[in-house]
Amino acid sequence: MSGPPDEFEWIARGLAPLAEGAPEAFGLLDDAAAIPSRPGYDLIVSKDAIVEGVHFLADDPPDLVAHKLLRVNLSDLAAKGATPYGYFLAVAWPPSYGWPERQAFARGLAEDQARFGLKLFGGDTVATPGPLTASLTILGWTPAGRMVRRAGARPGDVILVSGTIGDGFLGLLSAKGLRVIKSYKDADWLADRYRLPQPRSGLAEALRNHANAAADISDGLIADAGKVANASGVGFEIDLDRLPLSAPAAAWLAEAADPVAAGIELATGGDDYEIVCAAAPENAAALLAAAAAAGIALAPIGRASEGSGVRVIANGAEVEIARAGYVHR
Repeated sequence: MSGPPDEFEWIARGLAPLAEGAPEAFGLLDDAAAIPSRPGYDLIVSKDAIVEGVHFLADDPPDLVAHKLLRVNLSDLAAKGATPYGYFLAVAWPPSYGWPERQAFARGLAEDQARFGLKLFGGDTVATPGPLTASLTILGWTPAGRMVRRAGARPGDVILVSGTIGDGFLGLLSAKGLRVIKSYKDADWLADRYRLPQPRSGLAEALRNHANAAADISDGLIADAGKVANASGVGFEIDLDRLPLSAPAAAWLAEAADPVAAGIELATGGDDYEIVCAAAPENAAALLAAAAAAGIALAPIGRASEGSGVRVIANGAEVEIARAGYVHR
């Protein structure tokens, strides 16, 4: 079969296998799921959507689109200190997505379900003239009252960030075929970083135990750090010279005509899906050690202080930021 299936056939053959082993979903034969309570825990709920041409490219393989959809939502859970549990899916399929494309999409979801330990509980599937639009509501657990919020950073806290920053920005340019990276190998690696985010799920427990506040970085480090600062009622100072960079991003920065402007692009470009967090100075070392034990790099990049907003420092001086990150219209 190459043409698009009807809704019920797609649910039965494409999606029901993703709910196997999840009694909450009733085999996707009902129009709702039943989520049992878990004594001593809070159910954490988050939701992100992706749209063709905005969050992924039109020629991205369907399985990678599914990976990205699930992973950007897992990134939100990780920042809350939550353990993945399950999800609800809604997809608006354009005519170009027939059986082969939908099967590849389902395969991508199945692979990451196994990798990150969660199940499909239900959702909806509809047709659209385009573009492909997919929305996912993800559920996770934290011990009661232990969700890590954006609010909670305090003056004097150390600001830290996971992984490397700017790969998503450079990866999008590379995925579009723009030759901003001289090395084809590096360009391909960066494009993969854009298409296939790495949610920092292994950082969840460390954040619960040692961080005062956290957020995932989707719109850009400066923009998302600003959300934490604003929710917490403090100011953040971030030092561009301390940003952790991948080797390809560092090489690109070293060749930039204006390294400060280029560093700002890396810090505001978005699509990194790393974690920015704040920890009390006496807890920062324990947080760094716990992250290292989980195999996740974490780097101090600044401090919280009295005030508001984000001050960006480069070469020891404050620099102006015209655009903190991606703005949803």
